[in-house]
Amino acid sequence: MVGESSSVPVYPPIPVPDVPGADATARGLPRRQDLTWKQKVIVDGSAVADIGLRTAIASIVGTAMLPTIAGALLRPEDSRAERDALRFYAELGAARDPALSFPAPSEPPRVASRPANPVAEWLAHGSVHDIRFRSSFEAVNPAVRERRRGYERNNVVHAQHWRHDDGPHPTLCLIHGFMGSAYLFNGLFFSLPWFYRSGYDVLLYTLPFHGRRAEKHSPFSGYGFFADGFAGFAESMAQAVHDFRSVLDYLEYTGVDRIALTGMSLGGYTSALIAGVDDRIQAVIPNVPVVTPESQFDEWFPANLLVKLGNRIAGTDPELSSAAARYHSPLNYPPLVPKDRRLIITGLGDRLAPPEQAEALWRHWDRCAFHWFPGNHILHVSQPDYLRRMTRFLRGFMFE
Repeated sequence: MVGESSSVPVYPPIPVPDVPGADATARGLPRRQDLTWKQKVIVDGSAVADIGLRTAIASIVGTAMLPTIAGALLRPEDSRAERDALRFYAELGAARDPALSFPAPSEPPRVASRPANPVAEWLAHGSVHDIRFRSSFEAVNPAVRERRRGYERNNVVHAQHWRHDDGPHPTLCLIHGFMGSAYLFNGLFFSLPWFYRSGYDVLLYTLPFHGRRAEKHSPFSGYGFFADGFAGFAESMAQAVHDFRSVLDYLEYTGVDRIALTGMSLGGYTSALIAGVDDRIQAVIPNVPVVTPESQFDEWFPANLLVKLGNRIAGTDPELSSAAARYHSPLNYPPLVPKDRRLIITGLGDRLAPPEQAEALWRHWDRCAFHWFPGNHILHVSQPDYLRRMTRFLRGFMFE
């Protein structure tokens, strides 16, 4: 079945120019002079467009950071707590021990399932259920546990599961990007019906503080990721990993024995981190991932100004901040997925998650398979090309 469907043309919902990318060479990504003139035009144009997107998202992130900065200004004890948190995560990161940093769930989740809306079933042309369960996550840092327990909506995990009627199939799991949690959008953007027709079951996982997990009165999906300062972001990443491991427990309980994981942007960051924590993943494909988000804030106007202001108010040591950020970076942990089952995808015109970020992950992952396209963070030029690349990459061990 997968062999037949993989040869069928893929037509993404957003028409994009048919200017193909390619796999990286042993040296890494191509230099500008290595590109064709068409590729140069697409890369340059999409890079300019991405700067506008980056500014818009940085403004939204900055909005989420304002309460923390105001608290540090008005309450000096908040600054002390933030510095204590940085030291806590820096010590964890220095240990480079995924079992210590990201403890496994102690028991399988009690999952509730109900049929999804008719639009989801129409999109998949199959059986689709929305699942949810109570998160068993406890904050890694004891100092913030009480506050994290109080996020009632966030502590209910949500996902959408596309299943075939003839029993569990190899499953492709997708983790969305920042603010991009809508199942319909992700199903269309990543041509998930095509993978479903190819024989995969599909699971779309909702990150903490996104979609139905957003707390009441959140101004936008994903707001909570940045609303509690550095500790809040670190714990959100820890919970993203923990809750997805509970999803893996659920999939195993239902009989799934082969699981591939992909994710875009923040989802790419999360999927790369999970690949260094849990060895049950058969394949991992981070798409336009960020791997050192703290380094990107220097270019994210106006969020970069707020970060500098917050650091100045709190008296944050930049070296301590960088050390703490290693706690949740996939570059801090060796991958548990075998090299021949790692594939990284990046856009040369991406300025929100610059290709240098993906290249850093590629080097850390022993120069594994690496594919680039001449587009940006959202405009994935020649996307059908990399979707077919993903299918060829997965076929050998997902349907053996």
